Amino acid sequence: MSRRVLLVGGSSDIGLAIARAFGPPVVGVGLTPCADPAFASYLVADCSSSDVASDVVARAARELGGLDVVVLAAAIMPVAPAHTTSDTQWRSALGAALDSAFFVCRAALPLLGEGSAIVAVSSVNAFLAAPGVPAYAAAKAGLEGLVRQLALEYGPRGIRVNAVAPGLIGGETVPDSAAGYPLGRTGRPEEVAAAVTFLADASFVTGVVLPVDGGLSIASPAAFVRPDLRARWLQD
Repeated sequence: MSRRVLLVGGSSDIGLAIARAFGPPVVGVGLTPCADPAFASYLVADCSSSDVASDVVARAARELGGLDVVVLAAAIMPVAPAHTTSDTQWRSALGAALDSAFFVCRAALPLLGEGSAIVAVSSVNAFLAAPGVPAYAAAKAGLEGLVRQLALEYGPRGIRVNAVAPGLIGGETVPDSAAGYPLGRTGRPEEVAAAVTFLADASFVTGVVLPVDGGLSIASPAAFVRPDLRARWLQD
């Protein structure tokens, strides 16, 4: 079934995979131009501004004749410890992932009806701490809180709101010395896209954050830090 999709943050590898997984018609939006044929059209805009986000939603709805799915995949990840994170880095991370999500949702919710869906792309960094990404982690954790809130408030209108939380996405095999992934590798963009389209279609699922992380979030750190447990895990 063809769904009218607005994809925010469409030019990344994950964003492009999501657009291709949905198929037409998809209107994309991002900070840089993208001419990929997966998009019916692509708008260059910064949705961390409320006025811009409202305009983007209105333009997408006009072009598509309405909206069925909104995907929130925009993100910026400054890498710096908290004590050297600048105001600009902090605001850029929250603006890309959280402000844009809220402003787009606020504009889109009046246009969404029974059976529609919002799917956000979060990250395992929202609930698994890693060094050097305080702004990104805070933005993604806030995004997950927003997902749950919107799912509760708009469920009675038949609007479902969910998120996926990818781990490392690249597809390469994780070196033995860094094998925190039970599946033995990092993920691929199309695997995240498959989870996004699943949540867009899952008619009795709302308010969830689905890890797409190769099992990373279920593994105790001891399993790959302690040599005896590492040996037990990796034995044939």
